[in-house]
Amino acid sequence: MKTYTLSANNVEVPLWEEGFARVMGLDEVGRGCLAGPVVAAGVIFNPNNIPEGIYDSKKLSARKRATLAEEIKIAAAFWSVQHCEPEEIDKLNILWASMRAMEKCVQAEGADPDYLLVDGNRYLPTLTPHQCLVKGDSRCVSIAAASILAKEHRDAYMKRLDEVYPEFNWVKNVGYPTRDHYEALIKHGYTPQHRQSFKLRTKKVYLFT
Repeated sequence: MKTYTLSANNVEVPLWEEGFARVMGLDEVGRGCLAGPVVAAGVIFNPNNIPEGIYDSKKLSARKRATLAEEIKIAAAFWSVQHCEPEEIDKLNILWASMRAMEKCVQAEGADPDYLLVDGNRYLPTLTPHQCLVKGDSRCVSIAAASILAKEHRDAYMKRLDEVYPEFNWVKNVGYPTRDHYEALIKHGYTPQHRQSFKLRTKKVYLFT
């Protein structure tokens, strides 16, 4: 598996060399889900203290991702995990809610980033210098670290919700539009954790809210 090592190919390196001391990588997870929050994470590394093996969270095993998440939290100069709940997603739409969740990381107490590296191709207007990177979680160690923290946090969150709404099998599908999720929606209706602005294939409301 590809691992990150400091070299001229790391997006952060020229930024550090230019004097940016608090480069924050930003990523989010859960945009395509039918239920649960969209979760973002922001990570700022000291260039001399970056765990080995960090890569796109989707390419890592669950065990490796969990181990790296703890290593990232210990090594990072700063990290934050934030989210937007379904109600906010329905109000803003999923794109703006995703960017809003990332902005919450930027504005978190103690963050004070001087440059932002954002996964994707869009970000909110900001006075902080920033760069958007398509597939940034496979090109940038700070963004990859953020993707790991965001996914670990969101998966754990959805597994806790599964204890309240076991019919939807969130312990496995974590809110994504799987066959079993749609079948549960048709049978039971939607819950307060579902995004009503999404195509849920049901108008029935879950009775046990």
